[in-house]
Amino acid sequence: MLKENPNLTICKAPSFDIRQEILVTEVPKLGMEAALKAIKEWGQPISKITHLIFCTSSGIDMPSADHKLAKLIGLKHSVQRFMIYNQGCFGGASALRLVKDLAENNANILIGSAIFADGAAALVVGSNPIASINERPLFQIVSASQTFIPESDDMLIGKVREMGIEYYMSRDLPKYIANNIVQCMAEAFTPFGITEWENLFYVVHPGGAAILKGVEEKLGLNKEKLKASWHVLSEYGNMRSPTVVFVLNEMRKMSMLEGKATTGAGLEWGVLFGFGQGLTVETVVLRSIATNTAP
Repeated sequence: MLKENPNLTICKAPSFDIRQEILVTEVPKLGMEAALKAIKEWGQPISKITHLIFCTSSGIDMPSADHKLAKLIGLKHSVQRFMIYNQGCFGGASALRLVKDLAENNANILIGSAIFADGAAALVVGSNPIASINERPLFQIVSASQTFIPESDDMLIGKVREMGIEYYMSRDLPKYIANNIVQCMAEAFTPFGITEWENLFYVVHPGGAAILKGVEEKLGLNKEKLKASWHVLSEYGNMRSPTVVFVLNEMRKMSMLEGKATTGAGLEWGVLFGFGQGLTVETVVLRSIATNTAP
């Protein structure tokens, strides 16, 4: 492929057309792999899925990736689809926020898929799990909110150009996130009377080592608290939108392997953070599930 398309390897060389041809074909296929894996673990028929949320920053085409994925995995023609484009690193958390609202208002099953580069993640989300058919949740989404940090528009910028997508990241990005993380925590947890940050489990988007260190320092956390985020950063790097879902999955896997009482490292309450351009912060309050009831 690279021999046939040498511009893919040359900085600033025009290669948008070939990149798009690759992405519009491969992104739905990558989404299919993640979706089928999530559905298999869920253990229920595909026909029960009523909504599809597809989130990606890769590939722009019509019909879009959500339409193609619905056909690839055999969803009903009446499935309600939502396409989320170019939300960057907070896209996965944005999808969870939308999923929560849909599930609460429709009481139906949903699947969300978030894709970028070589990373894909999928979730099946619903309300009122049915024990008689062995539906076993992993986490409960208690609340979800979005905010942007004032005077931070130039901290992280992405531009679509002939060469693909160009990114500009300020050295001050980790500092801006760290300096605002306590306020985000307080706004999310004050309604529940929670003020001790050490008593929570953490699912934090690993946008880089400096970001994770800044969160640890501002919240007074030891490195074990962000172990799942550090692991994903080390093994996969920053995959943008799906990365935080990788961390969520790592949290539940680590909890079970280590014999913890809940999917949240033995703790009941936790938080999921997504960070991205804007600077936008997605904050999702979670409650864990007892590991002896999780799949």
